[in-house]
Amino acid sequence: MLPSQALLPAVVFALAALQALASDTFMAAVYEHAVILPQPSEEPVPASDALALMNKNMDVLEGAIKEAAQQGAHIIVTPEDGIYGWRFTRESIYPYLEDIPDPAVNWIPCTDPSRFGPAPVQERLSCMARNNSIYVVANMGDKKPCDSSDPSCPGDGHYHYNTDVVFDTQGKLVARYHKYNLFLGENQFNYPKEPEAVTFETPFGKFGIFTCFDILFYEPAVVLVSKMQVDTVLFPTAWMNVLPFLTAVQFHSAWAMGMRVNVLAANTHNTSMEMTGSGIYAPAGARAYSYNMKTEDGHLLIAELDAHPRLSPASPPAVSWNSYALSVERFSQNDHEFTGIIFEDLFTFTELTKPGGNLTVCQKGLCCHLSYKMAEKRDDEVYVLGAFDGLHVVEGQYYLQICTLLKCPKTNLSTCGQPVETAQTKFEIFSLSGTFGTSYVFPEVLYSGVQLAPGEFEVLADGRLINRSTTSKPVLSVTLFGRWYEKD
Repeated sequence: MLPSQALLPAVVFALAALQALASDTFMAAVYEHAVILPQPSEEPVPASDALALMNKNMDVLEGAIKEAAQQGAHIIVTPEDGIYGWRFTRESIYPYLEDIPDPAVNWIPCTDPSRFGPAPVQERLSCMARNNSIYVVANMGDKKPCDSSDPSCPGDGHYHYNTDVVFDTQGKLVARYHKYNLFLGENQFNYPKEPEAVTFETPFGKFGIFTCFDILFYEPAVVLVSKMQVDTVLFPTAWMNVLPFLTAVQFHSAWAMGMRVNVLAANTHNTSMEMTGSGIYAPAGARAYSYNMKTEDGHLLIAELDAHPRLSPASPPAVSWNSYALSVERFSQNDHEFTGIIFEDLFTFTELTKPGGNLTVCQKGLCCHLSYKMAEKRDDEVYVLGAFDGLHVVEGQYYLQICTLLKCPKTNLSTCGQPVETAQTKFEIFSLSGTFGTSYVFPEVLYSGVQLAPGEFEVLADGRLINRSTTSKPVLSVTLFGRWYEKD
C-alpha cells in the first residue's frame, strides 16, 4: 500500500499515462461478408455440422481481420448473421447458439475456453482479436435457459437472442448486446424484456452497439447517442435496400450526420436479397463506403475517424431543423398536386415543371420548401417535390416526417416514388427545408448509380440542406428523413 503522501502523485501519473494512451483519431474497419448459408431445414442439424458451417464463415472473417490489423485498424465490425446466415426456424437455430456470459465476468475465451461450457465460436473470435491485437465485433446467437418460474419463458425452456459481441485487443469479452427490435421473420429469436444500452470505453473513444432494425427506433439507438453520449456506434446489419430512402449507404450515412456521431456499418452481401452497402461514416459525411450489386465478393473498408467527433473542428454545427422553413412564406406551387406511394406511405407530390424556381408542398403539419436550378431541364426525366407526415406501418410502426426531391422512374407521374437507380439531370442549386416537428432529421443526397455525395452538400444551422456547387453526378434524391420518436 502506498504511503498517503505518495498517493496523489501516483494518481496524477496514472491519469497522465491514460491520457497519453488516448488518441484523437483511430483507424476503423468494416467487412461486408458474402455469408456461406446453411441448407434450409426445419429440424436441427448435429452440433458438429453447425460448427463446421460457422467455421467456414469464420475462416473468411479471420482473413479480413488479419488484413485490417496489418493495415493498422484498431477495430473491425463484421455483419449481422455473418457467422451462420439465416434460413432458420426456432428449432433449427439451436445448434448454432452458445451461452454468452455478461462481460462483467472478466473472461478471455481464447485462454480459458471451457470456463462457461462449450464456446468454440467465442473462443475463436477471442483468439482472432488477441492474435491480431484488434477489437473484433461480431454477431452470433446467445441462448439462456429458463423455467416455469418465469411466466415469459418459451415452451422449449430457453431464450434465443440475436447477439453482438465485442472482444478487445487481449481477447477479453467487453460487450454483449441482445437485439431488441427484431425484423419481420426473425421468429427464431426472442427480444430481451428491456432494451439494453450497451457501451464500453477504449483509448480512442466511447463506443455503443446495436443491430440493424434497431437504428429506426428510439431505444436503444437514440438513447446511446443522446443520453449515453457515445462517440462511435458499432452497427452489424443485414440490410435489404429499399429505394428511394432506405438504401443502406444513404440511410446509415444520413443517420451519422443527423445524430452527429461516427457509425461503423457492416452489412451482409447477398445480391439476390438486395443486401449490400457498408460504410465508415462521420458526422460530416462518409469516410469510406461500398455499394456493390454486381458481384458476390466480400469487401473490406478501412478509414480514419475522429475519436471524439463532437469535439472535432470538422463536426457540423447543431441544427434547428425547422428554423428556416417556419420563417418563410409558402413558395409558389404548380398547377396541381398529386399523390403517390413510397414503401406503402401516401406522399403528396408536386412536379418540377421548370428548369428552376421555388416550390412548396404540404401534408398535415409538414410543409417542404425547395429552391432549385437544374443544369439542364430534360424532357425525358421528371422530378417531384414530396412530403409525408404520418405513421409508417409496413414492417413496423413508427412516425415519419419526410421532405424529398426525387426523380421518377418514367415521365408518367404515376411512377413517382417507385425505385429508380439511374438519372441524367445535374443540379446547379438545391435548397430543401421543412417545418419539422421533430429534432431527429437525417439528411440524404443520393446520386445516379446509388452513390453518395460526400463533401458536396451541407446542412445549414437553420435546417436547409444545400449543395456546395453543381452536383458532380446526376441526382436520384435529396431528402430530409425525419423520425418523430415522440409520437411512437
